[in-house]
Amino acid sequence: MPHPDFKPLSLMSASPVAANTEPWRPLPYPDAPRFDARSLLPHWPRLHAGHALPPPHADAPLAEGWALYHSGEFERAAAIGLLHGSEGLVLANQATAIYANYLEPREAVRLAMFRQVIERAGAQAAAEPDNCQALYWQAYALGRYSQGISVARALAQGLGTKLKDALERVIALQPKHADAHIALAAFHAEVIDKVGALVGRMTYGVRAETSIELFERGLELHPHTPAGMMEYARALLMLHGDSRMGEATQLYEKAAALKPADARERLDVELARAGLRD
Repeated sequence: MPHPDFKPLSLMSASPVAANTEPWRPLPYPDAPRFDARSLLPHWPRLHAGHALPPPHADAPLAEGWALYHSGEFERAAAIGLLHGSEGLVLANQATAIYANYLEPREAVRLAMFRQVIERAGAQAAAEPDNCQALYWQAYALGRYSQGISVARALAQGLGTKLKDALERVIALQPKHADAHIALAAFHAEVIDKVGALVGRMTYGVRAETSIELFERGLELHPHTPAGMMEYARALLMLHGDSRMGEATQLYEKAAALKPADARERLDVELARAGLRD
């Protein structure tokens, strides 16, 4: 089981920083599930259990884009998404953020990709205040960007408040958005870990009990999320230390044993296995 400071930002070792002009790194697991526009749709409810999203029409270009995303063709999926307006931005932002989080090995490029998602999703959320997908991916990218520059620095820049507000807005608009519950739960735990329970409560309104409640609700809504299980495990260690090591290890073991539904979950399962080896 990894130390609670373990952050699954990438499965690949770092390499010298380069301009983001090279092709994105391919998914390294040939056993990941594959989809096309037609085979995608029967699996749509399971693939989007964490955040309800209406499925595209099977003959629509975005159906192909989502099939590429769930198959691990993140660069092609993002490119298709950028061609199709507001609806396509969801795909573009999700593909970019997930690729940056798991596969981009160059720190400067990774952070630049998160900033790109923050800007795109933020602009969309400003224009469409009730767009849960824009708010969620803005928050997701803010969270990973904050981890990259250090949570303390991000809090000082006000990024934490922006992230928390976005996720609370998502949950208010879409109470069954499992991913938003889990992300907000992780935020509470991360802030407490970095600044302490008292400062966290007084300055940022975070509480350990709220973190646990949000995790439990998120996993109730989406019980088969390996990412959620690992985030919960890390939070237990941040909030309670080694006294919850057994429970945290069980969560990692459960995540590692899951059958991945798509490429992103295949990456998560590999991270769980790597965490158990550490």
